[in-house]
Order: sequence, then C-alpha cells, then structure tokens
Amino acid sequence: MLKDGERIDQLYSQNVQIIQSADVFSFSLDAVLLANFARIGKRDRRVVDLCAGNGAVGLFLTAKTQAQITMIEIQPKLADMAQRSVKLNQLADQVTVINADLKDSFNYLRKDSVDVITVNPPYFVNYNDSHKNPNPHLALARHELATNLESVVKTSSGLLKMNAKFFCVFRPDRLTDLLVTMRANRIEPKRIQFVRSHIGDNANMVLVEGIKDGKLNGVNVIADLIVYDGDQYSKSVKKMLYGEQ
Repeated sequence: MLKDGERIDQLYSQNVQIIQSADVFSFSLDAVLLANFARIGKRDRRVVDLCAGNGAVGLFLTAKTQAQITMIEIQPKLADMAQRSVKLNQLADQVTVINADLKDSFNYLRKDSVDVITVNPPYFVNYNDSHKNPNPHLALARHELATNLESVVKTSSGLLKMNAKFFCVFRPDRLTDLLVTMRANRIEPKRIQFVRSHIGDNANMVLVEGIKDGKLNGVNVIADLIVYDGDQYSKSVKKMLYGEQ
C-alpha cells in the first residue's frame, strides 16, 4: 500500500486515513477548512473536487454526504496516492479519482451536471521572477504553472448546474481576483469567511462560496475562523481535526 517516503495520517474527527509524502505532497489545514466550509445538501448527487492533490478534501467530504465524489488531479503521483487512500478507506463505491488536466474535465464529466464543486487551487501567480519551490510537485501545487484561476473558475462554471454551489479556499491578497473571476464566469459570490491565526492577526486564508447564476449581490461575510487560542488550536479547529472534545 505504501511506497518509499510515504506515511499514513488520520483526520480523527472523521476516521479518514490519508496517504502522505513530504517528498511529494501533504495536505495542510486549508484542506480541512475547505471540507468543513463546503455545504452539501441531501439532494446533491454529484460532487467534484478540482486540483485534488492527494485526495484529502474529497475524502473528508465523504463524512457529510452520500453523493458521488469525483476528484481530478493532474499529477500522476498525487492521483495515485489519492486512489490508494480511497481504497484504504474502503470508499471506492463513492469516490472516483481521475488523473487529468483540469481543462480536460469535460472528457470525463458532462457539462452542467455537477451539484457541488470544491477547489483548493494554486495560490501564487506564475511571475517570471517568482520564487518557486525546487520540488516540482510542490511548485505545481502552489504556483499557477499547469493551470490558473481563470481556468479553474471557468471549468467549474461549465461543470456546475444552474444554482449549484462552488467552494474555494484562497489567499486574501488575491480575493479581488477570485471574486471578479467568479462573477465573470457566472458564479455569484454568496458567503465569505476569513481565517486568521490569532484574534487581531491579518487574515491568511479566505473561504468563498458562490452560486452559479445566483442573484447579484447579497454576499454574507460570516464570523472569522480563528485557528489558535494561544499556543493551542481553537475549539472550532480542534473539533474539525479531532471531533467533539
């Protein structure tokens, strides 16, 4: 099951095990926050996680829905890790992993067929002078080398049904880019939550929900999520990671 350099980590709150590798990719708190932020209704039947990495978000979502979940990841090594994690958690009947470029999503999924999309896209614009991680797997995950925000949102809009939901975790310093790109692609922003390490800190992450072809305006900026209470995780984050305390 495990290959060289890999380990198995667990999200105790959901009893989900994830195959990780420091040499290739390890999920971080943003994946847990995105899965927690996403809202999936009882009538939602198809969920897609784009830029899926090693499958953390898609696997975490299985705790809140019986819907079919499709994960799309461009890197073969990460897709392979995700597939083995699906098997490890005995979720092959619910979760499918596709190793493909995001722009080729329509070769596998019908247009206007998806109820919910989650995405943890590369955060950093690929400027010529950008400092990139020398590890190519990490560089692809963090910088817009293989895809960019426009492609992510355009693909999402094409896959989503009318009034279907889009959930994204992103960097606050690119929030304007995200919101403008969403509206330009018929996904209207509806709910925003800022994530701060401590009370009083600047936000270091932002979670955004949008509705395809939703009514204009009406954005709800909900209470901040605070990650730490002193040196310990806050009660909210502890619950996400470990369940009820």
